[in-house]
This record gives sequence, structure tokens and C-alpha cells, in this order.
Amino acid sequence: MRPSRHHAHSARGVLGALLTSLVSLAALLTTAPGAQADTTVCEPFGSTTIQGRYVVQNNRWGTSATQCIAVTDSGFRITQADGSVSTNGAPKSYPSVYNGCHYTNCSPGTNLPAQLSTISSAPTSTSYSYVNDAAYDAAYDIWLDPTPRTDGVNRTEIMIWFNRVGSVQPVGSPVGTATVAGREWQVWSGNNGSNDVLSFVAPSAISSWSFDVMDFARQAVSRGLAQNNWYLTSVQAGFEPWQNGTGLALTSFSSTVNKGSSGDPGGPGGSAACKVAYTTNVWQGGFTADVTVTNTGSSPVNGWKLAFTLPSGQQITSVWNANVSPSSGAVTAGNVGYNEQITAGGQASFGFQGTYSGVFAKPSGFSLNGTACTTA
Repeated sequence: MRPSRHHAHSARGVLGALLTSLVSLAALLTTAPGAQADTTVCEPFGSTTIQGRYVVQNNRWGTSATQCIAVTDSGFRITQADGSVSTNGAPKSYPSVYNGCHYTNCSPGTNLPAQLSTISSAPTSTSYSYVNDAAYDAAYDIWLDPTPRTDGVNRTEIMIWFNRVGSVQPVGSPVGTATVAGREWQVWSGNNGSNDVLSFVAPSAISSWSFDVMDFARQAVSRGLAQNNWYLTSVQAGFEPWQNGTGLALTSFSSTVNKGSSGDPGGPGGSAACKVAYTTNVWQGGFTADVTVTNTGSSPVNGWKLAFTLPSGQQITSVWNANVSPSSGAVTAGNVGYNEQITAGGQASFGFQGTYSGVFAKPSGFSLNGTACTTA
């Protein structure tokens, strides 16, 4: 099978200390408190920050040819992408925007690494602009590790392929299909010699999407490629070009990690074993959903937040017995004053009405105060 860029991570592991130094040096040379529009970065491992919270990196490591990116306050555009490499091997680079830590370079104010069991939701949104005269994929990376490391290669990498052009494919081989975050995916699994790679390939190009990173993290856990006590170290969105790539652009990126442990800002108190019943009444263009959360643990839950992702095309228009935000994509439903406690074996119920377009689907998973729930 054709490998992806992640074979190069093996080389990066061998060169560990040297590459860490390169990244640190590049960061010192090129990182500014906040990037101005059209800041150009051409250094191989050059980076800068945007919005005071994300890092944009050129991250050219698979070729000696020049690559430059123009960084704006909302993302970046590849302005020069010289050279080509064989699509049978690793790509040239992974220019990207990220929240978290990458080879010791951490984004400002990030709360990553964070243990999966403490994350109630991790809503994210991204938009891409594509070209056709190139061979590349548009990929969202999710990195997981048993330790809260901020350097080097993590144990498991989840890739979400928003688009691919040319004869390129993920690491490993196809292992089936899955519905995750309301979308159908072809699933690939493999190992590049440095880390496990679990890839979700869209059947057709996705130009923009909002979703919950935890939906994909739970897939890795369910497939034995991670555990709930592992750490989310970074999330990244960008492109892997093999041939050409000038004009590819990431036009927007946002990432938030909501902690669910007691004492975390905005987080509820405690985690719990749980079961969710999600009952719907659907008509053309609209629906209602009644949600019942059962505490299957042995201790009461004092203050709760239920995280889930509405499938694409759905939007909430009214809610009862809970506070829900945002109205689409990765949403979190929280208790109101009179139902904040769920006793051991007890239940809390809420509901909402919404609209939808396309084919109606239900959310693929739920987590209560950071703990994945079973579904009734």
C-alpha cells in the first residue's frame, strides 16, 4: 500500500533532538505575538501565531524545494509549492494550523495536553479552499498519547481526510466504513513504523464542517488504539501536498477543548457512567428530539453537561429543560437549576426542536461530563 507523510515521522523520530531544535529555533526566529494579514513564512519549520491562540506552521520536511505560506488572521494559503515527490511515498509537507503542542511548540493559552476522560467536548470548525492541478489531501489530524507529552511523535494519530486529489491514500489498508459525527467514512488503519494511524476518508470533498473531536477520539478508543486515560495533545488542520499545491488554502479554523472535571472553568462536577435514549419525531425538513440521560453509576452527578454532535444540515430552533449551545455542529446540553442533580440510577430529560436538510440522521455518540455513554 502507498504510505502517507507519516512514514516521515519515523525519520523525525530518529532525528528527534535535531528536529526539536530546528522547530524551537524556527519558532524563535519567526513567531510573532500575532500574525498580520499576509505574513509570509518560507522557513521549513517556520511558524507564527494567529488570533493569539493558534499556531500556523509551514512544516516542510519531505523535500528541499521551497514552500511558502501566506498567513492571515483566519488561516493560510500556500503561495509557493516547488517540487514534486512520488505519490507512492510520503508527501512534501503538512502546512497547518493547530491548537496544542507540536515538537515543543505549544499554541498560546492552550489547555492541551488534556486527558480524554476529562474532556466533555472538543468542538472545532474548519474551512478549506481547493485546487485541481495538484496531488494532495486536505487532512485534520488528532494526536493521542498515553502521556501528556509535548514533543515528538504521539502513539496514535487520527486523520480525517476532507478531500483527496490524485493517486494518494492513507497509511495502512481499508478496514470498513463507519458513521461518525453524522457522516459516512471509509476507514483505514495501519502503522507507519512510528505510530498507529486511523484514517477516516470522506467519499466526496468536504469544503467546511463543524464537529466534535471527541467523536473521533472515541472511535480510536473503541478500536483499541487509545484509552480514556490517554491524552489529546494537539489538533491540526492543513494539507499534505505531493505534487504542486500552490493556491490551497485553509480559510478558517477554530478549536475549543471543554474540560469536564470538577473545578475546571465552565465544567460540570464529576464524571459518571451513563446511558442515553434519543427519541425523535421526524417530518419533512423538521424534527423533535427527546433525550433521556440515565446515571448508571453509583454516585450522584451534581451538575451535568451532555456533549454530542448534530449531523450536518441540522439546526436547533428551540429547547426545553436544558441549556444547549451552539445550535448546530458540536453542541453541549447543560442542566438548568431544577434538574442539576442526577441521582445514582436516576434520570434527567430534555428536548429540542430543529430543522434539517438532506437525509435525517441521529448523533453517533454522547458523553456525560467527559465520559462516553452507552445508547439505549
